[in-house]
Amino acid sequence: MTRAGFAARLAVMTLAFATLASVEAAARRLRLGRARDIPPLLHRLFLWLFDIRVSVRGAPPRRGVPTLVLANHVSWIDIPVMAGALPLAFVAKQEIAAWPVFGYLARRQGCIFLDRTRKAATAEVNARVAERLAEGEVVVLFPEGTTGDGIRVLPFRSSLVGAARAALAGAPGGRILLQPLAVAYARRNGLPVTRREMPELAWYGDMELVPHVLDFVRGGPLDVTLTWGDPIPFGPQTDRKRAAKAAEGAIRDARRTAMLGRREPITPD
Repeated sequence: MTRAGFAARLAVMTLAFATLASVEAAARRLRLGRARDIPPLLHRLFLWLFDIRVSVRGAPPRRGVPTLVLANHVSWIDIPVMAGALPLAFVAKQEIAAWPVFGYLARRQGCIFLDRTRKAATAEVNARVAERLAEGEVVVLFPEGTTGDGIRVLPFRSSLVGAARAALAGAPGGRILLQPLAVAYARRNGLPVTRREMPELAWYGDMELVPHVLDFVRGGPLDVTLTWGDPIPFGPQTDRKRAAKAAEGAIRDARRTAMLGRREPITPD
């Protein structure tokens, strides 16, 4: 992408952001129920402007059904890819709330922020997630606890899945659903993504955000596959560690399937 092309796309994105942010703020003041449908429009515009093509496999959660989505986490790109599909609330690190644009969208989507410096934070976040689930919202949790390198799925931590148990009391029928969601960055410029190219997509470790974004936009069209796994019923007797492990296995399998056809094996999963 040329500098002129990037500048033009950025200008369109900025104008759309300002316009839709004003509409969203007005909708909230008037207490219109569709206010949360506005942020996904910005995510879809971003995907379109920057040539990110998303293929969806499987059935996403149904509205009104309390669902805790367990997803692998590769990059900041995951958020528009996932949130462009349907209104979602994410569990995110506290620092994101202060980011320009990204922080605004995260707050407007009703993201639940986790302050990892506080010992009591997990219990507090679990309680907030439980409230959202009991209200029928779809909440996305990244059980790896951090972004990975895009080459492997990190082991899932089951501590935040405890929110599922806390939500049972207010859930219709006394149960909720855990649903695996696998994200795979499969092709770039029509060709399979290689190990060497993956750091342009995966954002992890001590990578700085702005340089990573600039490297990404220079790279060309990207094809991403989202795979919704089969929901896992979660009731009073469900072992959260086993449930998290089952979701992890489903995501590994779905990601492996999405990556088939590569020129080189990119995942040791």
